[in-house]
Amino acid sequence: MTAAALSPGWAHPVRAAVPPFTEAGLRRVLEKVQRWAPYVDGSLLEDVAAVLDNYTPPEDEIEEHAQRLRGHLMRLVNLAVTSQTDQKDQRIAGLVKRGRHIRSEELPSDHRRAVGHVRQMAWTLNELLELLVENQCLTEEP
Repeated sequence: MTAAALSPGWAHPVRAAVPPFTEAGLRRVLEKVQRWAPYVDGSLLEDVAAVLDNYTPPEDEIEEHAQRLRGHLMRLVNLAVTSQTDQKDQRIAGLVKRGRHIRSEELPSDHRRAVGHVRQMAWTLNELLELLVENQCLTEEP
């Protein structure tokens, strides 16, 4: 152990702190933190509710709803996979598979079918969110 300064009231030598990253490494970490988007936020529940309510989204809004729901599905599916919760709970594994499939499908051109498609995405999201909370992968619902 190298010579170290002693703090008042502390009788044991302490090594000087060594930062875990170089300056460039710390900059990369900072950039990643600044770009980070939370897996779940209040908009997820708002987007799910907007599609599942008794209100039918008009044709000019359906594409926007689909894009937002795809983004939420991607984040929750990635969370389930990276936390390996999908390997511990078969219900989550099924929702991950369904989420990947439905997210990759094109939005139908027929408005009625497009509404059905975004509602399927919303139900999948809602169920996946509930199971991730149940499995303590997320600490609480937003």
